[in-house]
Amino acid sequence: MDEKEARFEAIMDVGPIVISNTKNPVQEEALSFLRRVLGLDILCLIPLSTFLGAYLVMTKYLHVNRYKASRALIKTLSYNLPIYYEDIPKDIVVRALEDSAQYNVESWDSYIARVAKVFRIEVVYTLDVDDFRKFSWLEPKLPIKEERVK
Repeated sequence: MDEKEARFEAIMDVGPIVISNTKNPVQEEALSFLRRVLGLDILCLIPLSTFLGAYLVMTKYLHVNRYKASRALIKTLSYNLPIYYEDIPKDIVVRALEDSAQYNVESWDSYIARVAKVFRIEVVYTLDVDDFRKFSWLEPKLPIKEERVK
């Protein structure tokens, strides 16, 4: 299954990567979700930029040791899977920046939304449900049970 041939049912934001790689009350549930994605039970596109964002969140905001964060993220990337989106085309970045201004969201969220639109993906797995609701073409879903977030 090649990335261009696959019909992805969802795209992944930074949040699910972060909570599956940091100690927290929902880590096991998040890991279970991530295992289903890595096992291709859920056809979920993961832009590689998501890992850069996860590293930033883990080290800057959650104060995870930078070496531990790096190792954890690289381990996930070590799987040779067709779900990783490796390109960052200029036209998508331009549209994402326009969307960031229009919808008042972070640029990495609008980039995820734009990639989803290109691939005709209608679901985004995220912890940032409110911001992703602003994109008419996306349905944000939590990768864990909603009651666990509150």
